[in-house]
Amino acid sequence: MATLQPFYNWTKELSEEDTKLPVLFIGHGSPMNGIEDNQFSQTWRAMGQKIEKPKAVLVISAHWLTRGTHITAMNQPKTIHDFGGFPQELFEVQYPAPGNPELALATKQLITKTDVGLDHDWGLDHGTWTVVRHMYPEADIPVLQLSIDYSKPAEYHYELAKQLASLRKKGVLIIGSGNMVHNLRMVAWDKLNEPEYGFDWATEINSIFKSKIADGNHKALIDYETLDKAAKLAIPTPDHYYPMLYSLALQDKKDEISFFNDKAVGGSLTMTSVKIG
Repeated sequence: MATLQPFYNWTKELSEEDTKLPVLFIGHGSPMNGIEDNQFSQTWRAMGQKIEKPKAVLVISAHWLTRGTHITAMNQPKTIHDFGGFPQELFEVQYPAPGNPELALATKQLITKTDVGLDHDWGLDHGTWTVVRHMYPEADIPVLQLSIDYSKPAEYHYELAKQLASLRKKGVLIIGSGNMVHNLRMVAWDKLNEPEYGFDWATEINSIFKSKIADGNHKALIDYETLDKAAKLAIPTPDHYYPMLYSLALQDKKDEISFFNDKAVGGSLTMTSVKIG
């Protein structure tokens, strides 16, 4: 039991609630959503106001891909501007949310599927801060990131995520941040400002994903490569898809499912997001 002491230390003053915090999968889209006041950012802001204020936020972002699994464990994570070609205003954004090294260690010890590394170099990438700064603009809640071991298959990530379940009853809001449909090579750049413009295949597979999520058919979503031929176009690489599996793995039988920001962008992207619980 000694190895769980950090978890007990972190939670000793937190009562275990009868209800759990929800889990989110958020389609984060363009980094510009981090500074724009649009339908997506407005919904993120409203979601932050609707959900009970968490003790901490743990994000699995599509933009932290590693060999092995790591969690940010510094007191003050830096704001990472991991993109190029955007206005200077975006590069000047700082989101000074604190970290929580004790929670990082507690989370490491919850995960027995692999040895989780305690990271002091990464920070908050745009898959995290562009969303969370709208939800919690005062930056007064600890924010941590858990990396994605990109050498592992979909089922591995789903099973690893299940080990985070107890955090839901301890005040931690867990967010998977990516995009269900994410094919940058096929984006119709001339259609970015055309509302809800989606290619037929993108709309089709997005609807299939939503149907499987609503039915709780996680197995089909884990085996996405055999789900439909359009899945190969929607997920040319799984970096933006894996965060959704982390969120779905934390669903229990009593959790209600709802969708938000259910829009296509530029033909080959969807912002469809999920609230679990």
